[in-house]
Amino acid sequence: MSRVSATLWLALVLGGLPLAAQSAANTDSSVRKNEYKAAVDSADAQYSAAKDACSSKKGNDRDVCMKQAEAQHKKALADAKAENKTRDAVASARDEKLDADYKVAKEKCDALSGDAKDACIRDAKIRYHQ
Repeated sequence: MSRVSATLWLALVLGGLPLAAQSAANTDSSVRKNEYKAAVDSADAQYSAAKDACSSKKGNDRDVCMKQAEAQHKKALADAKAENKTRDAVASARDEKLDADYKVAKEKCDALSGDAKDACIRDAKIRYHQ
């Protein structure tokens, strides 16, 4: 491989890494949404089954059974919502930490000049997903 084609290849690979990081972040968000939707769907299915089980009961026993089914459904939905928010908070914290570390690395690059500075900044962008 010639030096020019090696440099071009390296530039293409390094240039694509931030896009890959962004794509991974979008995929992670999509996965979280899908997991939340699956948890809600599961809670809804369990609620439906519990209501069906209550239909054979009469009077107060049926009322108690229905309230228990509703309570379980609300608890499952609350757990799904809390888990989703926790994952969002963890992802947000990770992004803030990467951003803060990137700013430090970029500031350190300011002590350099020319190609060394450019390489330092490129490395920081890759390392901290900027």
